Amino acid sequence: MAKLRIENLTKTFPAHSKRGQPTRAIQNVSFEMSGQVFVSLVGPSGCGKSTLLNIVSGVETPTSGTVSVTQDGKQAMLGYVFQDPRLLPWRTVMQNMLYVTDLSEEEGRANARRYLEMVGLEHAEDMFPGQLSGGMQQRVGIARAFSVSPDLLLMDEPFSHLDAITARSLREELQAMWNASKKTVLFVTHDVLEAVQMSSRIITLAHGGTVFDDTAVDLPFPRKASDPEFATQQAQILGRFEAMEAERAASR
Repeated sequence: MAKLRIENLTKTFPAHSKRGQPTRAIQNVSFEMSGQVFVSLVGPSGCGKSTLLNIVSGVETPTSGTVSVTQDGKQAMLGYVFQDPRLLPWRTVMQNMLYVTDLSEEEGRANARRYLEMVGLEHAEDMFPGQLSGGMQQRVGIARAFSVSPDLLLMDEPFSHLDAITARSLREELQAMWNASKKTVLFVTHDVLEAVQMSSRIITLAHGGTVFDDTAVDLPFPRKASDPEFATQQAQILGRFEAMEAERAASR
């Protein structure tokens, strides 16, 4: 399983105009995670959550600081689930699954069917993305990411565009897949309920891209929002959010 190590990470974007000011998205962020953990990054819009994920994936480069993702001392393999599924519309579900694999045709199909079955879409392998609902397309995106057996799986608000009922169902399916696969997951969300339901650890980013809080979530899986312990944990995280916003308001 993967080990992610982030040390003193800062990202500053240049000004858009001569009169503009540079934007500091992340400031001196440091944390480590490894093993079968599901770590959520939460925080208000614009606090640098997606930017941090993009730096870990290699899409963005840091202004300063270091990021390393290793597996048994070697460079780890990454998987990515985006806010939208990013399926190729002219390819079938099976063709989209096979597009990212380097397995043989026979092995690739068997592997793809295994993960499509996990998300309840074993019947849809010959369908095109346009024939699927938004939730079904996101299921394919999740199955595709797991199918390449990444050491570290990055997920950027994958349920944010879905209705509440579909998102709830997908969260439960993702819990089961994560538990079965033993993967290391870094998950970005703005939804505290979602973070508490999914995570073994929650890192809260404040405005300005600094780490405000780092909290372990010691609740058994699977988790239901109706459980009293769940509600208590959610209230604690929300209380920390309120404290963060109070500190920001007082500093203005």
